[in-house]
Amino acid sequence: MKLFDVYPINNINIVKGEGSLVWDNKGQEYLDLYGGHAVISIGHTHPHYVKRLTTQLNQIGFYSNSIEIPIQVELAEKLGKISGKEDYQLFLCNSGAEANENALKLASFANGRKKIIYFTKAFHGRTSLSVSVTDNPKIVAPVNENSNVIILPFNNIEALKNVFEDEGEEICAVIIEGIQGVGGIRLANTEFLQTIRSLCDENGAYFIADSVQCGYGRSGKFYAHDFAGVDADIYSMAKGMGNGFPIGAISISPKLKPWHGMLGTTFGGNHLACAAALAVLEVIEKEKLMQNATNVGEYLITELKKFDKVLEVRGRGLMIGIDLPEELSHVKKDLLFKEHIFTGEAKPNVIRLLPALNLTMAHADRFLTSFNKILNQ
Repeated sequence: MKLFDVYPINNINIVKGEGSLVWDNKGQEYLDLYGGHAVISIGHTHPHYVKRLTTQLNQIGFYSNSIEIPIQVELAEKLGKISGKEDYQLFLCNSGAEANENALKLASFANGRKKIIYFTKAFHGRTSLSVSVTDNPKIVAPVNENSNVIILPFNNIEALKNVFEDEGEEICAVIIEGIQGVGGIRLANTEFLQTIRSLCDENGAYFIADSVQCGYGRSGKFYAHDFAGVDADIYSMAKGMGNGFPIGAISISPKLKPWHGMLGTTFGGNHLACAAALAVLEVIEKEKLMQNATNVGEYLITELKKFDKVLEVRGRGLMIGIDLPEELSHVKKDLLFKEHIFTGEAKPNVIRLLPALNLTMAHADRFLTSFNKILNQ
């Protein structure tokens, strides 16, 4: 059997990682400023993380949600405290797409409506509902096409108000990333998020804050939406939540009431996944990683804006987009193969930086030096 060929793959075999560094099978060291799509939040093989997982695995790795799992309660309490949403409820699943799928389904259950508003350049996942509110027709199969979704221009208050004025009683939910990731590190502005909140309140719709990539402290606050000073009804999360172990979740406002069988999952909330998620939160709290994300991120953004050849620098904390002209489309590849630095991209020519939240200033400087070198070759 061969692998289903859906990924363009670099000819690199990473076999070891520590902090923000990884090594291939030939012993070559790389600086990891992408963390496998914003997944590595506390660094590769963090000692506390390894110990937490190993200890749990030596006890029990999995049992189903048909029994008491105290570590789920422990995770919910810790997540509520650190996120500042202690009165919310936690549903655990396995991925970001699954989190968004459940968020949309939950909203529809709650108000009995079907229509979902999403925005240009949005990416919410690849499963049936989540891909129907993703702005990429290429990955929406015919079976995923959904007549109940409404796409609007990102950060356009007037367009949003017009739809609510015409169809407010039919709108189930609005789903939005606090910072668009795949869309090119584009920030939802404060007034826009506040307008979503007020329009949802006025019309009985639900505000879903997709925090899969921009959440978990990456922006310098726990959820990027927090900068707007409003609470969403449902927050979805995954990626950085388990530092590489598959886990996702939705944090749910107390206004939404559950009933048995409403949502369900086989693997979600298993002992090992919860141990991974708790280890991440414990390290974020103990090592003050949200503050570090703010400090190192502000430094990187300030320095990157000094490069004449850069069109624009966008982002918050350690979620940074570097917009380059077309003639510099080679920079990402050169950073990887000439300077041995992993970065991400967003089409057409945006370099995405999504490093671990404990990235050091020294590693930030290493990147800036290499970036300058590539730009001026």
